[in-house]
Amino acid sequence: MRYPTHLQHKPIIGVDDYDLVDGMYAGHSDAKALSIGRAQYDENHISAKIWRHDGNWKRTSEEMPLHRVLDLAALIVSLYHPQNLPSPLNNYHQTHAAHLSPRIQTDAAGNDDMQTLYDYLVANDAHLRPRLKELKTLLDGLNI
Repeated sequence: MRYPTHLQHKPIIGVDDYDLVDGMYAGHSDAKALSIGRAQYDENHISAKIWRHDGNWKRTSEEMPLHRVLDLAALIVSLYHPQNLPSPLNNYHQTHAAHLSPRIQTDAAGNDDMQTLYDYLVANDAHLRPRLKELKTLLDGLNI
């Protein structure tokens, strides 16, 4: 399905028919498209959007500033290297915003919850690993 262009978020680039490749939800996903474009909350900002549709475009479609998308990606990748905890963002914030001190909080989660998280990664490896490999390839191409 084509992402809409008549709503407040104004796509600049996107992925149509995302529901066909949406990991374990492929073929029966309500996430029909992805886009990067002008944010609905401020057209001077750029955001990423997941477009959900179930007959109508849903209000539960998610929109996030790009830095938050990247921060979440860093958090996910850090799960594959638990020694990187307490925060994959520490290096960034130490060099760019020393007055900030974000920390990954795991104290609210018990050992069972953390094990559930790691079990999920293992059980869904077939869906997650190809995306991680694609992300790595793209990042390697940046020479950063």
